[in-house]
Amino acid sequence: MNDKITNWTSADDAMVENAIRRGATRRDLLQMLLAGGIAAAAGGAIFGRASAAFAATPVSGGSLKAAGWSSSTADTLDPAKASLSTDYVRCCAFYNRLSFLDKDGVTQMELAESIESADAKVWTVKLRKGVTFHNGKTLSSADVVYSLNRHLDPAVGSKVNAIAKQMTGIKAVDPQTVEITLANPNADLPTILAIHHFMIIADGTTDFSKANGTGPFVCESFEPGVRSVAVKNKNYWKQGGPHLDSFEFFAIADDSARVNALLSGDIQLAASINPRSMRLLDSQQGVTLSKTTSGNYTDLNMRLDMSPGNSKDFVTGVKYLLNREVIQKSALRGLAEIGNDQPVPPSNIYHNADLKPKAFDPEKAKFHFQKSGLLGQSIPVVASDAATSSVDMAMVLQQAGAEIGMKFDIQRVPSDGYWSNYWLKAPMHFGNINPRPTPDILFSLLYASQAPWNESQYKSEKFDSMLVEARGLLDQAKRKAIYGDMQAMIAEEAGTAIPAYISNVDAISSKLHGLEANPLGGMMGYAFAEYVWLDA
Repeated sequence: MNDKITNWTSADDAMVENAIRRGATRRDLLQMLLAGGIAAAAGGAIFGRASAAFAATPVSGGSLKAAGWSSSTADTLDPAKASLSTDYVRCCAFYNRLSFLDKDGVTQMELAESIESADAKVWTVKLRKGVTFHNGKTLSSADVVYSLNRHLDPAVGSKVNAIAKQMTGIKAVDPQTVEITLANPNADLPTILAIHHFMIIADGTTDFSKANGTGPFVCESFEPGVRSVAVKNKNYWKQGGPHLDSFEFFAIADDSARVNALLSGDIQLAASINPRSMRLLDSQQGVTLSKTTSGNYTDLNMRLDMSPGNSKDFVTGVKYLLNREVIQKSALRGLAEIGNDQPVPPSNIYHNADLKPKAFDPEKAKFHFQKSGLLGQSIPVVASDAATSSVDMAMVLQQAGAEIGMKFDIQRVPSDGYWSNYWLKAPMHFGNINPRPTPDILFSLLYASQAPWNESQYKSEKFDSMLVEARGLLDQAKRKAIYGDMQAMIAEEAGTAIPAYISNVDAISSKLHGLEANPLGGMMGYAFAEYVWLDA
């Protein structure tokens, strides 16, 4: 007998997979294969192949408990107001978008069958038929018109109002067709409609204590700042999903506590593990890591309309004093790529690779601090565990400053309330930005003069006009050139220092399968609940 497999068919593979499903052990399978004339080595190979195939085959049933890293009493089921990853997870579970981004960053259709335009200004959206909301209502163009128009209503307070304003006309052509007219051409519209805020809700919805969507799960309970419980939508319009019967989602702010909850089996997914906590996972059986480097970053914001950020030399000095390699290797434990002070990551086709990060140069930093007149003064820097690794980054800056006589007073504040009390408000503070699929979205949200999340209050008429110009270009080469120039402007002129693009690491139980990377961020772009499954 030799180790070569002969006359082995897919039916034989299926036989082994079925035996695994029935609970056969490795020893049972090898005995079965040996009895059939298969050598031990070959039998082991077959077993491994069948086991992998079995693990990759979705299983229906089971209840999942997953923990994010931040929540508050402002948690919402209103997609327009979603602002935290916790909100995005729930919106992805209860609602659908017109389009979505797959793992390769390619725009796919979801509630829309097609989104098309001849001039990138007037777009026709054709809706799928046979889609129903959780309350039994049939999806129609009126729901899409209502959902999109809410982002234009100042009373709603949509987080993407600045992006939605380009939609100057939204009308129903017939029950299955919507026409969207833009103020100026924008070739990115199908991709823009894939971001989390543009989920489709039922026409006339004003009550968001529960979610009435078309999504894979039905909301059983929702307690803002506490938890949500979702159960499988048995009438889901997509075939084959979701696989889970239910899932519970809540936040555990402390990284170590979140990891320990996973190790103890209390949860099956611990989202966004801080590099400092990863040592707890070393050599742990039954745990795997899912890594995604897709543009998440923690940035140091210096408001240009307040002291000390109103001194250009001070801002420049800080950028030279940030030791990016130490931040990458120490603060982020190597789970990052060096950043060049602008938000478009290397994974994006529009990333300006010619724009080099400022080298760590304490003497240049000292020169600029002296020029600003602030050398030797104590400068408050607000940091919090709410902004990933910001406390570690702040300490790296503080230590480098001490070497040249620049004093940074690190004010560590609690995670609870950080985003409402300090982010965008303190003169010098940290932010944490989730990935966005296009430069246009990043710039519109963060750097345009009227951007809702303009972290450093950067304002430039030239930048604003370039943003509008690039948005409507179908010529990709010209578009990339303009976006490259805009990245350089941000790196030199804005008060945001972006030292690294962080690799998001979700820690999961080995019993959980189906989790993949996604350009919209960790936890499969926050849509994991629809796609994952648990061992039977």
